[in-house]
This record gives sequence, C-alpha cells and structure tokens, in this order.
Amino acid sequence: MDLAEALPLGELAAAFAALPVFPLFDTAYFIISVLYLKYEPGAVEMSRKSPFASWLCAMLHCFGSYILADLLLGEAPIAYFSHNSSVILATAVWYLIFFCPMNLFYKCVSFLPVKLIFVAMKEVVRVRKIAAGVHHAHHLYHHGWFVMMATGWVKGSGVALMSNFEQLLRGVWKPETNEILHMSFPTKASLYGTVLFTLQQTHWLPISEANLIFFFTMFMIVCKVFMTATHSHASPFAPLENLICPVLFGSGSSGHPGHHHDHHGASHEVSHPPPPPPPAKSKEELNEGTRKRKAKKAE
Repeated sequence: MDLAEALPLGELAAAFAALPVFPLFDTAYFIISVLYLKYEPGAVEMSRKSPFASWLCAMLHCFGSYILADLLLGEAPIAYFSHNSSVILATAVWYLIFFCPMNLFYKCVSFLPVKLIFVAMKEVVRVRKIAAGVHHAHHLYHHGWFVMMATGWVKGSGVALMSNFEQLLRGVWKPETNEILHMSFPTKASLYGTVLFTLQQTHWLPISEANLIFFFTMFMIVCKVFMTATHSHASPFAPLENLICPVLFGSGSSGHPGHHHDHHGASHEVSHPPPPPPPAKSKEELNEGTRKRKAKKAE
C-alpha cells in the first residue's frame, strides 16, 4: 500500500515523473555543470590555451555520471556519447559559456535569479538519473542491493566522484579534495536517495516510484536553491549526523584526537611549535636593548 495514496498528489506525481528531461531540463543541467567548471581556478586560461582539454573537462562534468555507471555495470563507458543531440547540446553550452563575445551568455546564466531556476531544474535531472540507475541495475542484478545502490549513487554524483580525474585533465592534482573523504551535500544526498530508491525498487519501501521521485526532487530543489541563494556550504544532514554518528561510530575526538583534524587541524598542531619565533624576536629585542644601552653609555 502506498503511503501517499491518501494525499491528492498521485496524479501530480505521476505527471511529474513522466516529464521528459530532454532538451529543457538537460540544458539546465549542462549550464550549471559547465558553470561550475568555469568557476574552477585556471579553467578560463586553460580554455584559451587548450580548448580541446577544456571541452573534455566539460564533457566529464556533463556526462561523468553515465561513464562511471557504465564502468560499474561492465558496459562501454563511451556508449552515452552515441546520443549525438545531447553531446552537441552540451558542446554548444560549453562554447557559449567560455567563448561568447563579451561574456554575454555567462553573465545571463550566472545572474542569481536565473541561476536558481537552472539549479532547480538540474536537481530534477539528478533525481531522475538516480532512479534510472537503480532501475537499470535492478534489471541486471535482481537481488544485488549494493549494485543498485552503487549505480544509483554514481548516477547522481558521478561528476563529483570523478573530480580528481577531471583535475588531472586540467593539470591539477589535489588528492586531499577526494569527494569520498569530504562528501559535499549533493554526494551525500545522492547516496541517501539511492538507498531510498533501492528499498522502493525491492518493495521494502511502501511508496510508488513516481511519488518517491516527486518528494525527493522537491527536497533536493529546496535544499540546493536555498544553499545557492545563501552561498551556504552547510549540509542539511549535519544535525542528524551529529546525533547518530557518535552513537554508531563513536566520537572522533575521544579515540583519535589528532585524526579528526588531520587536514584542517594538522596545521594548527604544527603551528604550536612555532613559538620558537617569539624567542627569536625576544633575542633581537635584547640585542636592540643592549645596543641602546651601549649608545647611551657612549653618549
């Protein structure tokens, strides 16, 4: 029995789930993906020096989730590039954002009210990709829960999970930015969402796929639009995680006080030894003091 049957949202959810994402929603997805690429340091300079490398990075931002999912399922990772219309559309968006005269296209799509609309539309595509990934994996591995969850997860956040490889194409190597070590909100939300869709697909969650797509999409749109509008990086899951994680996994500060802040706190730990500078300064001050005394005596 569907939990949402009592609500007058069944027809709305079904109509929403049946909405085609190409070309309107896909265009918004490509615009936001390429915008994030342009925000990366050195991306504009790279587009002038090596347009082909810039185009490859843009294609990874637009289709990285499909490539990762195909690799997981043993399919050709280049298969999605057979969709000529999608590749041409993504290429057109990349060219307009990087090479439009006077940056007109970039200025228009990065204008905050317009950008918020595109962000909301991108989340529609993200949730559809998660649902499609779980459904596809369920068709191939009917009882493979973890395969379904892995496929849905990379479908929803494959671009972020491939960020280190994409950085290599730009000549940057930042292993400390590994998305698995430091999950962003979209990556965490995709992981939690794929668990819900896997439970729904295996009939452990009493809700229809259309209703789950509708409710989870609304949740993602509200969160991402609010975070983009306020320039916030705080995860909405943080309060719940702060309550549950210490119970399930223990407190990070009690067992390993130095591990929890390896990357951010290590600099503070190493910065404590620098008290040597004060002694050095005090010696200089003493030397200056002695010089002044000698000068006074000489006078």
